Amino acid sequence: MAETKDILLQRIRNGGTLSTGAQIRLCLMLSYPAILAQLSSVMMQYIDTSMVGHLGAAQGASIGLVSTCLWLWGGFCFAASTGFSVQVAHLIGANDFKGARAVLRQALTVAMSFSVALALIGASVSQVLPYWLGGGPDIVGDAGKYFLIMALFMPAMQLDWMCAAMLQATGNMKVPSLLSIGMCVLDVIFNYLFIYKLEMGVVGAALGSGLAEIITGVAMFSFLAFKSPEMRLTQEKGSFRPTEKVVKKGLRIGGPMAFQNLLLRGGYIAATVIVAPLGTIAIAANTFAITAESLCYMPGAGIADAATSLVGQSIGAGRKELATRFAWITAFLGMGIMGFLAILMYFFAPEMMGLLSPDREVIDLGARVLRIEAFAEVGYAAAMVIYGSCVGAGDTKWPSVMNFGSMWIVRILPAIFITPVYGLVGFWVCMAVELSFRGLLFLIRLYRGTWLKNVQDIL
Repeated sequence: MAETKDILLQRIRNGGTLSTGAQIRLCLMLSYPAILAQLSSVMMQYIDTSMVGHLGAAQGASIGLVSTCLWLWGGFCFAASTGFSVQVAHLIGANDFKGARAVLRQALTVAMSFSVALALIGASVSQVLPYWLGGGPDIVGDAGKYFLIMALFMPAMQLDWMCAAMLQATGNMKVPSLLSIGMCVLDVIFNYLFIYKLEMGVVGAALGSGLAEIITGVAMFSFLAFKSPEMRLTQEKGSFRPTEKVVKKGLRIGGPMAFQNLLLRGGYIAATVIVAPLGTIAIAANTFAITAESLCYMPGAGIADAATSLVGQSIGAGRKELATRFAWITAFLGMGIMGFLAILMYFFAPEMMGLLSPDREVIDLGARVLRIEAFAEVGYAAAMVIYGSCVGAGDTKWPSVMNFGSMWIVRILPAIFITPVYGLVGFWVCMAVELSFRGLLFLIRLYRGTWLKNVQDIL
């Protein structure tokens, strides 16, 4: 009889042996639900962009103008979640479930307070932000409204991501996956209602996404707090007051990620400023192409989530060699899947763009840049998945430096000079070269084993 995921995870925690086949099966068991969760998230973005895009290029460009700033805000929420969920993975690996629940309580207090502050900051700059980003008069109004509403829903996103990360740290990828798919369905229903039936346009898209986030976040928290065998908070009474030890560890893991997010997402914002002068068609094509490409790279993000969980539990169990094997298996898995999807993206780029916009100029330009990006997907997979393994080991400082250094030096700096001459195509060439370079950097770090040197300082 085939061994279940829970049996294999228990063997990691108890020092049991796992054959190479069992390691691969476990990676697949954790990866496929995480991939489904990531794909449902992408489909939610795809649906938003498609529904708004069919209202016109200007409406699609208004979302695209501020989307990079929303990624910046979301990146801070992700860093806050990860700073605590990695601690939980290590404690689960060491069979310290009570300690894991104590971290969860403190994480809820710190992360939710942090997300409220982000929401207030976002709301305060929402009306001037589109002008800072160089938006034209035809899109700044809708862009400001969209960012305001999405910023106010930031606590819902934080709750969703925090609870999902905690469940994934225990090895439970199924529940976050199912709830994320449910969120996608809710998003379709709400968007249809608000965008078309109530004729609210861009504002309707933001409201639909926000309400779907709230419902999913509450459902995710309910399962985590009351039904999860490992993390159920009703198993004992505990304080939600943050302790110095847990917060310091959270800052040590999540701090570099937050700083990386500031500089890395700052690079995306700089990219928006570089592309904005090219006009509404270029902004719309850039936005829709990024959304279309996400169907290719989100499986890699799902595998990275699985890598974080497997490496984190292996480290917590004191099994560095097993952590290294999981890192290599997930890296090759991600590179293989994203490489295959890149081939499909190359051949079906026009069809993918056609689903997002009826504008022929937008479709043609978007398809052209997607085919350029197809050549970078394998390198992107390596960078993404290996970074997930580094996070599971608590190695976030130098990988963060590698990420934002590559972004600014290899992508943004050349793009400043190339984009005005070669347009959006020139910008995407810079992007493809940078992602391939970044993948090589992470493969070298994994090969050298430097990502495991500071494990004892984190535990």
